Amino acid sequence: MKNRAACAMISSMEIQNTILRIAPLDEAAMAAAQARLDALVKPPGSLGDLERYAVRLAGIYGQVPQATGRRAILVFSADNGVCAEGIGSAPQSVTAAQTVNFVRGVTGVGALAGATNTEVWVADVGMLAPVRYPGVRNLRVRAGTGNIRVEDAMTRQEAKTAVLAGMRLAREAAAAGVRAIGVGEMGIGNTTTSTAVLSALTGEDSDRLTGMGGGLGERLQAVKRAVIRDALARAQADASDVMGVLSKLGGLDICAMAGAYLGAASARIPAVIDGYIGCVAALAAVRLAPEAKAYLFASHVSEEPGAALALEALGLEAPLRLRLRLGEGSGCPLLFSLLDAACAVYHKMATFEEARIDPGYLEKLKR
Repeated sequence: MKNRAACAMISSMEIQNTILRIAPLDEAAMAAAQARLDALVKPPGSLGDLERYAVRLAGIYGQVPQATGRRAILVFSADNGVCAEGIGSAPQSVTAAQTVNFVRGVTGVGALAGATNTEVWVADVGMLAPVRYPGVRNLRVRAGTGNIRVEDAMTRQEAKTAVLAGMRLAREAAAAGVRAIGVGEMGIGNTTTSTAVLSALTGEDSDRLTGMGGGLGERLQAVKRAVIRDALARAQADASDVMGVLSKLGGLDICAMAGAYLGAASARIPAVIDGYIGCVAALAAVRLAPEAKAYLFASHVSEEPGAALALEALGLEAPLRLRLRLGEGSGCPLLFSLLDAACAVYHKMATFEEARIDPGYLEKLKR
């Protein structure tokens, strides 16, 4: 019912239908998983979040799998017109260069994905110029966005098209046998667009949310704050109109990421959130389809000041605090390892009966 109400704000039939396919988790499977976890030879709840992950995986899959199985990180690349204001920590040419490097496996996320048996799927949803390189999917909506300080990032239809691109890629991955996805991005200037979107969706003062991005100094950070304030004042975006916020202030990467979360949930596979930009995109997805939240797993708390607020707005906790601020989806492979650990605990630990231990002593602990 929550998803049906959210659909009233969206005119795209395919987006609506995808959202309506997002079902609640399997409560019976979750109860059965919890019962087994409670019977394992340990104090109740002593494996903390690993137990909660196992229960949620049971709700998603209908049972706790032996492991998450085949997984892929979907990386969406796009350029942002707001870089014209001089607030990028690197030249925009880096977007295209890193997009090729993702395919080559030589980026941060590539190294971490290789260490955890994770695939990396790369898609161009709106770089300034197309990159013709084997392995880069062409999902281009337009050549970069507008400069949000002085104009909308994109049209409403373009925002929907980018959301659909992410939805379709996630569903394509699920159809190909991928059992869990992570969602990443590449786009110089996208901490600026993310902060503008987060401020518009939450009403939080943008100055408090604005960080150093990829490594700005204090002078450029002050410029960045002013740019975001001006963009918000110009756009006058309505927080209840998520697609309007995205089209006025967002990026094509953020739109596609939000779509990927929705596509994963509609295909009943978990989706892992990376850092700050991923959290903002996930918040947009959950505002579009509240039922999608149950399928999302946060990986880490980014160093960006808005990251903790984005997680709080989502109502999710991230288990890792590694001072990461790279983006790309780099936190996702680490979280996949924790999900696999949760599955191993569920399947490989003995119950009290199997271990031939009388659980009666637990009654005293409970009292």
